[in-house]
Amino acid sequence: MRSAGCVINDIVDRDIDPQVERTRTRPLANQSIGLGEAYIVLFVLLCAALVLVLQLNVGTLLWSICGLTLAVLYPFCKRFFSAPQLVLGFAFSWSIPMVYSAGGFNFDKGFIYLWLGAVLWIIVYDTFYALVDKADDLKIGVRSTAILFGNNVGLITGFLQVLVLVLWAMVGVSVGLGQLYFYSLLFVFILFVRQQLLIRSSNSEQMFKAFTENHYVGLCLFVGIFTDLLFGSH
Repeated sequence: MRSAGCVINDIVDRDIDPQVERTRTRPLANQSIGLGEAYIVLFVLLCAALVLVLQLNVGTLLWSICGLTLAVLYPFCKRFFSAPQLVLGFAFSWSIPMVYSAGGFNFDKGFIYLWLGAVLWIIVYDTFYALVDKADDLKIGVRSTAILFGNNVGLITGFLQVLVLVLWAMVGVSVGLGQLYFYSLLFVFILFVRQQLLIRSSNSEQMFKAFTENHYVGLCLFVGIFTDLLFGSH
């Protein structure tokens, strides 16, 4: 479904992408593939996603329909909504309620903390992503939180990163994770500080690095949870 979302985004943005330095080499933007081929790829990916979700319960199927709706809606939001990253935050994190539904878990406080933390994290890192395209977006009228936050982008994203850490700490408390998990949050904090330093530069490569290094954030969380469950005392 993630790949299908990328195809949807490229189809909707096929007239915008050629005007943006970073995206002008995408297959639809440079016309290396046709629109019909893109729709075929999208159809195959959606069929694969459908086969997978049909193995799950009805509730999860309904959640997936909502997730697909968000994936389709997001590319259009950039044209009329000043904070499209908010929609993207929910679209990218939609797997969380789907997992809870598929596993029969309670939608408790831990779920709320986890989901909100993920949404805010996505808003932050996609704002860094949008900083790279800010000059082009201003010219063509595409909206983003990078533009919305203006000169306060560092302050606002920094505040959101603090909220993310607080929410993820509350997840650990609510589900009874131990010290190893909280040590991983310390490393996440260090990564967040580094990202704030990177976006202070007007260099697009540095700002893009602030975005790409968020995979280390996910890795820290995974290692923290895994090692705590494996070696921690519960």
